[in-house]
Amino acid sequence: MKKYIAEFIGTMVLVLIGCGTAMAVGCNPSAGSGYILTAFAFGLGLLTMAYSIGNVSGCHINPAVSLAMLIRKDITPKEFVGYVIFQTLGALAGAGLLAGIFAGGGVFDMTGNFGANGLAGVSGNTGIGLLVEVVLTFIFVISILGVTSSKAKHGHVAGLVIALSLVAVHILGIGLTGTSVNPARSLGPAIVAGLGGNGEALGVVWVFIIGPLIGGALAAYTYRMLEK
Repeated sequence: MKKYIAEFIGTMVLVLIGCGTAMAVGCNPSAGSGYILTAFAFGLGLLTMAYSIGNVSGCHINPAVSLAMLIRKDITPKEFVGYVIFQTLGALAGAGLLAGIFAGGGVFDMTGNFGANGLAGVSGNTGIGLLVEVVLTFIFVISILGVTSSKAKHGHVAGLVIALSLVAVHILGIGLTGTSVNPARSLGPAIVAGLGGNGEALGVVWVFIIGPLIGGALAAYTYRMLEK
């Protein structure tokens, strides 16, 4: 149970820091600073948790990562289900905290849509949005598999490498889809936004669930082939 609680805390912190920063500073690519700050906020949030709960649960805090670890047989199917449940609950808790922190005239009177993902950057094209999420998640997850491999010799900096890879995919992806690469991170804010009367994010959230899961699975099978 400890590892599930760790995953809950880790995912909550990731959403709170990453999506909270997006709400606070904005993510307009033309503005620049808010865009970069948000990318680094997600990376630094992950880095903080990697060196906090990594020794407890592995700090997946992402169903796509957990799926890759399931394929690599680092966790069991039962553990995978537990990880995903608590990651999703953690994301909901993080978004709920943002609802309280950014409350205006009412609990759900917000700006920024809780950092929920969308398709505005790809002109609403779900196919392109799905492709972006598959590719970015593939890049992110294969970096995780590389630095956590039993053959890797730089375990002490694994958390830093993983965090920087998350920053990298955000720098490319924020202007396109907001960068999910994490189904839980997308689902939590979308649900809380929907409860506040904004159902737009919920309408496309499937892209940010399916895309990262496909990308994570492709990364796992590709790395298995490369590692042989």
